[in-house]
Amino acid sequence: MPSKRKSSPARKPESSSGSRKSKRLAVEKPDPVVAQPSDSDFESEQPVLSTKKKSTRQKTAESPVVESNNKKLKKLAVEKAESGVASPADSEFVSESNSVTPSKKSTRRAAVKVEPLVDSVADSDFVDEEDVDETEQGNLKKSLSISPSKRKPKRSEKVKDEQCVLAGDPVPDAEARLKWPHRYNKGKANGTKNFNGQDDSDQLIQAKCHFSRAEVDDQIYYLEDDAHVKAADDEDDYICKIVEFFEAVDGMQYFAAQWFYRAKDTVIKSHDQFIDNKRVFLSEIKDDNPIDCLVTKLKIVPVPSNATLQFKENVKSNCDFYYDMKYLLPYSSFISLPPDTTSPVSSSSTISSDIDAGEVKEHNLEKKLLDLYSGCGAMSTGLCLGANSKGVKLVTKWAVDLNKHACDSLRLNHPETQVRNEYASDFLSLLKEWVQLCVSCSLVKSIVPPHPHLKVIDEVEEDSSDDEDEDSSDNKEGEIFEVEELLEVCYGDPKENNKPGLYFKVRWRGYGPEEDTWEPIDGLSDCPKKIKEFVAKGFKANLLPLPGDVDVVCGGPPCQGISGFNRFRNKENPMQDPKNKQLDVYMDIVDFLKPRFVLMENVVDLIKFSNGFLGRYALSRLVGMNYQARMGMMAAGAYGLPQFRMRVFMWGALSSEKLPQYPLPTHKVIVRGVIPTEFESNTVAYDAGQDLELKKELFLGDALSDLPSVENNEPRDEMPYTDEPKTDFQHFIRLGRDGVLGSVLYDHRPLQLNEDDHQRVCQIPKRKGANFRDLPGVRVRPDNKVEWDPDVERVKLPSGKPLVPDYAMSFVGGSSSKPFGRLWWDETVPTVVTRAEPHNQTIIHPLQDRVLTIRENARLQGFPDYYKLIGPIKERYMQVGNAVAVPVARALGYSLAMSMKGLSGETPLFSLPKKFPSHEEQNCNEVSQ
Repeated sequence: MPSKRKSSPARKPESSSGSRKSKRLAVEKPDPVVAQPSDSDFESEQPVLSTKKKSTRQKTAESPVVESNNKKLKKLAVEKAESGVASPADSEFVSESNSVTPSKKSTRRAAVKVEPLVDSVADSDFVDEEDVDETEQGNLKKSLSISPSKRKPKRSEKVKDEQCVLAGDPVPDAEARLKWPHRYNKGKANGTKNFNGQDDSDQLIQAKCHFSRAEVDDQIYYLEDDAHVKAADDEDDYICKIVEFFEAVDGMQYFAAQWFYRAKDTVIKSHDQFIDNKRVFLSEIKDDNPIDCLVTKLKIVPVPSNATLQFKENVKSNCDFYYDMKYLLPYSSFISLPPDTTSPVSSSSTISSDIDAGEVKEHNLEKKLLDLYSGCGAMSTGLCLGANSKGVKLVTKWAVDLNKHACDSLRLNHPETQVRNEYASDFLSLLKEWVQLCVSCSLVKSIVPPHPHLKVIDEVEEDSSDDEDEDSSDNKEGEIFEVEELLEVCYGDPKENNKPGLYFKVRWRGYGPEEDTWEPIDGLSDCPKKIKEFVAKGFKANLLPLPGDVDVVCGGPPCQGISGFNRFRNKENPMQDPKNKQLDVYMDIVDFLKPRFVLMENVVDLIKFSNGFLGRYALSRLVGMNYQARMGMMAAGAYGLPQFRMRVFMWGALSSEKLPQYPLPTHKVIVRGVIPTEFESNTVAYDAGQDLELKKELFLGDALSDLPSVENNEPRDEMPYTDEPKTDFQHFIRLGRDGVLGSVLYDHRPLQLNEDDHQRVCQIPKRKGANFRDLPGVRVRPDNKVEWDPDVERVKLPSGKPLVPDYAMSFVGGSSSKPFGRLWWDETVPTVVTRAEPHNQTIIHPLQDRVLTIRENARLQGFPDYYKLIGPIKERYMQVGNAVAVPVARALGYSLAMSMKGLSGETPLFSLPKKFPSHEEQNCNEVSQ
């Protein structure tokens, strides 16, 4: 029964100790800077990513005791003073009560300040050495609703003493000291740690004795009970598990709370519509509160990761709240509870296959991957390479992309992959139709009904004789079109007649491939046997995945609606923008297929735009589907590339799996750009102060200096190498699939500039930092903005156009040095762009009068030289620029393999492989155990 008293409210905790030692680098707090609109240009440089200093922002768990509790203590001190028994500490409280409004720090203390009987808590925030998120917690003030209540308790202290007391006999002293040593050992020299693992035990509230229960408002609370804790007037009461009852050395009575989070209290914030209101998340934050903050007891039930669906439903109907995950602030992580060995294992798949056990055993040798929004296949290529290097045979079975040329490139390099050139939404519709077709053909058992346009297999066999009789009696007059074979299946509008639906590609008897047509399934009702043969053949060949078939879904759903180049972005609700709908489609496919693991990649604007709207939304979708999840940001340069290129990667894993870690950096890298403060801790890096032996960062010369010279109008798609490799990177990138240095170089040709632009490029000096500002007639002001030099006549090109175009002078208000910028050998690039235009990008070769070639851009992305691209020149640039950096994907594949093997712990550093194995080799090689 809820309490009738007006108890003191508590504050919601702001930080968490992690479940493991943090291997991140706490990003140094930047000065407030407005982010540039571009999602890819990181210009401002900061210290080395892997060795940045720790932030000085708050890093420890904070007490939920609010300002009103401090006022209550001060009121007690006043009453004592009036009675003539005020202590020095009481006097201090009296003077504080008359002071101005406390500062932010003083109202965010980790314990109540009681002197001299209790060691004081410094007003400055202190640092936790465990997995506490030092950056996010400083910005969770609003998200965690911690506004302190302004009202005071209205009942007398006598009433409080009668209603709120520690009950029963104290825990024996020896037992208490053994169980809670941090409460009895004062001083840092003893080496004890507080709740968050911090060696600041002298700042903890010291105990005189412990109790096993307390009585508050006629309710008895025991250790490990769950309870509501009073919050501010306009807030929901907080939720905790009671882990201690103790009397402090000054006589005050406390309970220690381990806090639960509602979904809205996590990084998800207001995007909690996908998560059950009864579902909460256990944190590792523990802190101290006066016992009169307790409101009422709760029933909160843990749900182990292997619980059955029936168990979960029973729990929901018989509890106040339930929890099946922990929430940890590092990487915004949601982690499943351990399995219960006494609980029956659940099965989430709604489909079972009738293939024989021998086939099952054979198929288990390989792990199947679906690459959505695949582009030319960089992410799946890297993931498979990384997993294969750790003995997990991960194979890309399916890939989907709308860009035809990207699909052609993927097919060329990975002929074993089923590549589908279609909308992802149409692919999802096709998957749903495919399940129904398989049910109709008795290939799978499912709660899904048979396809409405295809009779079940038994009925087809019964009607076959009748069909033959009807065929023989058909009118012989006129031409009869007979289906010889069904070749392909799709969902969409291949006939372009505004009639989307399920279609089959038909080969007609007596006609060649040029006469093949797409026909709707309802137009093929007279040939169910042909459909059955096609479905059976496709099922056996894994033509399309069924729910439960896929081990990994990866992909980067395009979100053009958040791009800095989009001037009409919907900042209030980005999901209402059709350009962002692919994020929903991606999650819908995950929800339908239920893969074991999910990896989503996107630009940093996923967490920068609209207060991280889409990042929070994506996490909410995953957690709402009962996936474990974590979100991190990785810089390509930290994994051995001469470009920075920060991207967001979001892991998901079924509750029965090990959620993959993020691989730690192998190379030093310079930080560029501004990361939102709340998400700084999501950067994948090392702890400050670690003794690191990272490899030296790579520069442009390390990657490109061995490539042959080519001209602006280079026409060849293939050419021989002219120099030997000069660096380890060049030697590695030139290895063929067989592990031998290649002899043919592909795609080493630039976008041919028009004559005017080429003449401009030719006049850019061949030195570091050169750009359009070095051309005659341009003057740079003290504020670093350009203006026309009035003493220099404007130079014209032979075409009559100006040497320095107006758009270069006005780009970014005249403050940019990018137009017609020349790269240099000892630099890294911010990111590989999709358009090779020199008008607003630094993309000119250091010594040659041209932009970087397709191959040079591909090397900056980590593509091996044997990886050949298909399509027009501009399309090939786009394929490379849109791709995930291959070494980053490979590192993630390494971590994925560790999780697939059920291994936990940090992902160690790894060395480059001796060669790039092909997907064919992965299919043929035995899995290394």
